[in-house]
Amino acid sequence: MTDKLDFPGLCQTTAMGIMPHTDIDRALELALAMDIPFWPQLPRVSFYEDMYVQASQFLPGISLDIAQERVNFNTEAFISKIGDYEKSMEAPEGLALTREYSSVYHRFLGIDLAGHSSIRGQMTGPVSFGFRVIDEGDKPIIYDDSVRVILFDFMQRKVNIQVQQLKEKNKRAFVWLDEPGLGWVFSGFTGYNDVQATEDYRNFFQGIEGIKALHLCAAINLPYLLGLGVELLSFDAYAIESMPMGYTEAIGNYLKEGKVIAWGIVPTDSDNLNKETPDTIAARLSGYWEKVNKGSGVDVKQIAEQAVITPARCCLKNIGKVGGAGETPSGAEEGSALGTIEESLVEKAFSYLPLVSSILKDKYHIK
Repeated sequence: MTDKLDFPGLCQTTAMGIMPHTDIDRALELALAMDIPFWPQLPRVSFYEDMYVQASQFLPGISLDIAQERVNFNTEAFISKIGDYEKSMEAPEGLALTREYSSVYHRFLGIDLAGHSSIRGQMTGPVSFGFRVIDEGDKPIIYDDSVRVILFDFMQRKVNIQVQQLKEKNKRAFVWLDEPGLGWVFSGFTGYNDVQATEDYRNFFQGIEGIKALHLCAAINLPYLLGLGVELLSFDAYAIESMPMGYTEAIGNYLKEGKVIAWGIVPTDSDNLNKETPDTIAARLSGYWEKVNKGSGVDVKQIAEQAVITPARCCLKNIGKVGGAGETPSGAEEGSALGTIEESLVEKAFSYLPLVSSILKDKYHIK
C-alpha cells in the first residue's frame, strides 16, 4: 500500500466497467468477485447504459436520439442553457447520475460494499466525449473553446459527485476517467493537440476529489500519460508486448512518487486469450517489471506492491476469431444468456485475474 494514496495496489484485481452482458445480475456477480469491485456499464441492456449517454446527462446543449442511438449537441441550445447550468452549481449534487440513466449504478449503490479494500466507478473523460460528440456542423465539440471550458468543468463535477456517492459505500472509493481520446491528440489532423490536452488535464485533476485516475484501452504514449497529474493509471499493457526501454525511467519516477499502475495484462480477444495461460501472462508482466527495474532502479517488489491487475481491454466486440461463424464458445450453452462469444471471453479473462494475481503475489512475497 502506498502512503501517499492510502490505496492498496498489492496485485489486487479489478476490471473495465464496460461489459457485453445483458444479464444485470450476472454482470454484478462478476464485478463483485474482483478485489476492487466496480459498477458495470452494460450498453447492450439499454442505450442509457452507454458511457457517452451517461456522461451527457445534464450537459447544456445535449439531446438524445433514442431511435438512432445518438448523442446530439446544439450550440444555440448550449448558449441558451448556460445560465441554468451556472445556477445549478449552487446544488451540484443535481448532476448525479439518475436511475433512468443507469439502473445498474443504483443497483450497485444498494449493495453493502464496506468490506472491500476499495471500490471503483468510471466515467467517460472530457477529451473522449469532446471528440465523440459533434455539433450541428459535424464538428467535435472539443474544438469549440467556450464549450470545452464548460465540458471540463461539468465532467469534473460529475466525477466528484460519483466519488462522494461511492465513498458513502466504501471510504477508499475512486472513479477513473475512461479516455481513449487521449490517444488521438497526437494526430496532426485534429484541432486539439497533446499540449492543450496536458494543460486541460492538469487543471482538471487539481479539482478532482480523491485519487486522480485514468484508464485507456487504446494505443498509448505511456510517458505522456504519466505526466498528466494522474495518480492511478490503467492501460493495455498486453498490447505493448515488450516493455520499451524508453518507458522505464518514466514508470520508475512515477512509482517513486507512491503512485499506482493498473496493468491490463489479460487479453480479452480470442486470438490472444486462447494462446495464453495464467502462468504465461504472469511471466509476461513479470518480464515488464524486471525491465523497469533495470531501467529505473525501482525494486521489482515495489513495482508489484504498487500494481493492480486487470484485463487488457473491455470486450464488446471480439477482435479475434472463435471457430466458424455462429459457433458457441466452449463452456457456453447455446441460446443461454451467457452464450455470446464476447460474454464468454470476458468471463474467461476475469477467471484468469485471480490466478495471475496469486502467481505474482507468491513470486514477490506480497501479502
